[in-house]
Amino acid sequence: MRAHRGVAHRARAFAAAAIAACCAALLVPATASADPQGLLETIHQQQTVTSTVPDNGDQNPYALAISPITAGKVQRNDVLIDNFNNAANLQGVGTTIVDYNPATQKLSLFANVPHDLKECPGGVGLSTAMTVLKSGWVVVGSTPSNDGTTDTKGSGCLLVFDMQGNLATVFSGENINDPWGNMAVVDNGDTASLFISNAGFGVGKVTGYVDPPVFKQATVLRVDLAIEAGKPPVVKNQTIVASGFSERADRGVFLIGPTGVAFKDGKLYVSDAIGNRISVIEDALTRDTSAGVGRTLTADGLLQRPLAMCLTPAGHLLVTNGLNGKVVEIDPENGRQIYARWIDTDKAQSPPGNGDLFGIVMTPEGDGFYYVEDDVNTLVLAR
Repeated sequence: MRAHRGVAHRARAFAAAAIAACCAALLVPATASADPQGLLETIHQQQTVTSTVPDNGDQNPYALAISPITAGKVQRNDVLIDNFNNAANLQGVGTTIVDYNPATQKLSLFANVPHDLKECPGGVGLSTAMTVLKSGWVVVGSTPSNDGTTDTKGSGCLLVFDMQGNLATVFSGENINDPWGNMAVVDNGDTASLFISNAGFGVGKVTGYVDPPVFKQATVLRVDLAIEAGKPPVVKNQTIVASGFSERADRGVFLIGPTGVAFKDGKLYVSDAIGNRISVIEDALTRDTSAGVGRTLTADGLLQRPLAMCLTPAGHLLVTNGLNGKVVEIDPENGRQIYARWIDTDKAQSPPGNGDLFGIVMTPEGDGFYYVEDDVNTLVLAR
């Protein structure tokens, strides 16, 4: 997530991550209990499984998505990872998606697009918004820059690839401005609804600011797709289901704004990084107006700038922290923060793991999760 700590050489990055992964992980209970209350208490180890750096040297892995199908270059249960930085470690100029196959333990290039792609306003810098649809399409967000800062950022777009890694179509427009956070998806095969946070409205230069101003303009957009067999998805409707979240530019992490989104039982959960809380948007799949910033499910406590988010098989939320190396488990039924687990204990940062975590996704079996340590450009499996 940070721009200035990139590791240029893959071997060095992989070795550093492997050492960090061997460190003992600390569980911090929100309440004491003899029986496991959630997934994090059953996790025994973290294993670094691959470097995420492709041959062109792109760095700073952000998005994670598990493929539900086998098609083209991709096998079912493969992990797709995109990169936000280029080989020079400039943010907002990464253009590659890589594919990790758990069966072969091999990493391969899935897609690479030009940074100056004219169909995408401002170009390409692949963000944490990514999904693989059942119909065989990969949708990924772009939050672009030309110099690694928001001084030159564009509004970006959503890129759609076929399963061979070929660019098929691009979605852009007034509702899309720096699609930033991980994507929640309701996928019915021939239709799909994507929930995407946008953190670029009003955000501009960092030059000249000690602390860039905060804007309350970030949104969560629902994009409803129709998908005809053999043809790229078509946007049928766009609805802003949430708005008014805080966002700002940042020298170290490019943008700070709503990042994680997860959908369950009609409710959309949003990690409000600046507000240090998890928000709930009711009737997210059917509503036709904005719910504003929704209601607060939980705030502060174990949360330290909540970022990416996913759902466990039991329906709990797993949320990575931006200001330390912990992941926090939350029960959405009552907002109780169950546990926090140190999954990145790298003492090169203070607190350990500060700024290292971003993407997170459950394993297909539901017994653990993948996450990225973006300071050392690695994919890690916790189970």
